[in-house]
Amino acid sequence: MSVTKNVVLFLVAVSMIMVTPAFASSDKPGEGVTVKPARATWNTGYFQEALVSRALTELGYNVKKPKDLKNPIFYKALTLGDLDYWCNGWFPMHNSQLPKNFEDKARKIGYVAKAGGLQGYLVSKDAVEKYNITSLNDFKREEVKKAFDKNHDGKADLTACPPGWGCEKVIAHHLKVYDLEDDINPVKASYEAGMASALGAYQAGEPIFFYTWTPNWTVYKVKPGKDVMWINVPKILPTESQAVAEDRMTQSGVEGAVTDPVKLGFVVSDIRIVANKKFLAENPAAKKFLELFNLSLVDINAQNTRMNEGEKSAKHIQKHVTEWIANNQTKWNDWLAQARAAAK
Repeated sequence: MSVTKNVVLFLVAVSMIMVTPAFASSDKPGEGVTVKPARATWNTGYFQEALVSRALTELGYNVKKPKDLKNPIFYKALTLGDLDYWCNGWFPMHNSQLPKNFEDKARKIGYVAKAGGLQGYLVSKDAVEKYNITSLNDFKREEVKKAFDKNHDGKADLTACPPGWGCEKVIAHHLKVYDLEDDINPVKASYEAGMASALGAYQAGEPIFFYTWTPNWTVYKVKPGKDVMWINVPKILPTESQAVAEDRMTQSGVEGAVTDPVKLGFVVSDIRIVANKKFLAENPAAKKFLELFNLSLVDINAQNTRMNEGEKSAKHIQKHVTEWIANNQTKWNDWLAQARAAAK
């Protein structure tokens, strides 16, 4: 074999070696990068995290197991650079929990569910119509209290929040400022146990009265507008922490509300991804995907219901992710394509 031919073969081999990594890099722009996610302590947000982790893995990133953290601890760790992102930001609800240097080190990105974080009180639709219930004030009427009095103490029983939850404090505030402490009894058992009891009563034909939030399995089991109705607080009287977002305590276009707009008495939040700025700057593919990623409340509620019914292991959640992607393949492929393009 001639020297010239050897040189040609060598150059061809070198060119092939050089081209192959370039192709792999464009397909998996995250190769060689380890990602450190976190997730909140409430399991209704696990699905979102699992979907994002799956996407980043497909983009070539080495995604570590998420750390389960309380909100203030996560936001502090994020600004320190110990973590890269989570999908469980609720704003403006979480604004007061952000560290002082948050804007310098981190940012909110995209919308997992814009105005998806509703909270409020719901009453079975039959009872709303029978007793003409439009707000908490109607529970001062004797016939209404009697209809919802499960333990015969003269008060309407409300399936409320366990001690220590933020909503427990807001409910206590409502009962005080609306002068309802002698009319409504907030049942503070385990929320899942309390709602299981309420749903059992509903299926037995009894009226129910409960607090909930979205996304949540409860509004998949009993659908607003069909089975239950969102009711008003008498007027907007915010707590000190709610006052900065008072305009977001009344919401228009809420499906299954007794009025439009409806005075929920709780701040309506956008569910958003929150990420470290340095991580975003160094990973344009991940940044683009986080900007694009969103879910419908219907899909989140449906998955949360499956978890509530027993499919709550890590293996189950991964199965839910695989099924969601299969049902939304075009959208998923487009998000990944845009993410890969952003890295070029």
